[in-house]
Amino acid sequence: MAASGPAPLLPAEAEALVRALQGTELRDAGGQGWLQQHESVEKLNMHAILSASAGQEQLLTELLVAYAKIPVLIGELISVEIWKHKIFPVLCRLEDFKPRSTFPIYVVLHHEASIINLLETVFFYKEICESAEDSILDLIDYCHRKLTLLAARSINGQTVMPVELHPEDLASPLSMQELQKQAETMEFEISLKALSVLRFITDQVESLPLSALTRMLNTHNLPCLLVELVERCPWSRREAGKLKKFENGAWHVVPPEDQVKMTKLDGQVWLALLNLLLSPECQRKYHFDGFNKSQLLKLRAFLTDVLVDQLPNLVEMQRFLSHLAVTEPAPPKKDLVLEQVPIIWDHILKKNAGKWEAIAKHQVKRVFSPTEEELKLQARRWAQTYSLDMMEALAPDKPRCRVCGVEADKRCSRCRNEWYCTRACQVQHWQKHKAACNLMAGELRRADDP
Repeated sequence: MAASGPAPLLPAEAEALVRALQGTELRDAGGQGWLQQHESVEKLNMHAILSASAGQEQLLTELLVAYAKIPVLIGELISVEIWKHKIFPVLCRLEDFKPRSTFPIYVVLHHEASIINLLETVFFYKEICESAEDSILDLIDYCHRKLTLLAARSINGQTVMPVELHPEDLASPLSMQELQKQAETMEFEISLKALSVLRFITDQVESLPLSALTRMLNTHNLPCLLVELVERCPWSRREAGKLKKFENGAWHVVPPEDQVKMTKLDGQVWLALLNLLLSPECQRKYHFDGFNKSQLLKLRAFLTDVLVDQLPNLVEMQRFLSHLAVTEPAPPKKDLVLEQVPIIWDHILKKNAGKWEAIAKHQVKRVFSPTEEELKLQARRWAQTYSLDMMEALAPDKPRCRVCGVEADKRCSRCRNEWYCTRACQVQHWQKHKAACNLMAGELRRADDP
């Protein structure tokens, strides 16, 4: 009988992990208690993906709603975003900070990606969106910041190339400059996840609080920002005469016959625009002034027959834009309403204002200068969190050779972490891989021992 793939968490395990989620202090990022929570998020993240693929994600959704943990996750998301903008640059500037391993810092950077990935998986459900309550405003602001960054990258012609963290990075002294490159790559992928989360939020425009609509339409003018993403298409680029598109965490060459196909990211932008522009409530609140109108009418050039065939709802968009072109919609009425504002970002900034360097130095001393023994312990915990079977089940593509990048079918027999296409590539990589292989192989043996 063929072995079955890794199973999602048992209900009791999932419930225990969800109940344990709690807000943390910026100063504690990377510490032992914080790492336990990061591992919980990672396990829930993997559980959500496996459950969604099996059509069984309802349990996790119910748990997150029942224990009111969506606001907690949004708070943690914004906290690590602020850490990345305020603390991480200070760490990079410290001349006397030469960490034995940058892996503990990478884990903090990766935490933001873990949370947004989890939110992307569960925000498909209306009850999740509603359970965010007032923190939905903070999440809308977060998504706006990420999409603005995404649009700015494409305007400046910046292209992000994937930079992977491999097991030997745990045992090798990576430079802070290399870590900054990894952070830039993560920022790009996080922004793409934020686009999906925003689209799911717009799916619920009819039930969102008035302040959320005002924030999306007027404060941030998201329709015009989405038009800019349609124009710039940051997840698409040309290289050596070939069209490449970013999907499943990597750039892929698109064959000529598929170049007019809509990608998932293209679809998210168009669906968000449909939700924001065709909703009667949004049409009443949005100001179709001269600038906004001219920006929105740019969409007509992209609404080709080929595109509409792939997403038939865009016929309604064509009709709306044709009507908009020949009319002058009245400005929205100014209602005298007490408007809620997001508070998480400002609260964290005010609480830690003037303390960024002190926090960075505290973390260098207490968190980011681990001993060899502490690194081994962290490697053991990491091996338990990321079982090899689980990672293979979640991987969208076949493994690739660590040396030359082609598809690989040979795995290091000792640590079972690295893949190679030939024995020659494995021998070539051995000197760099040796330290990590010894470390990971030792932890695997301990994990296997009863």
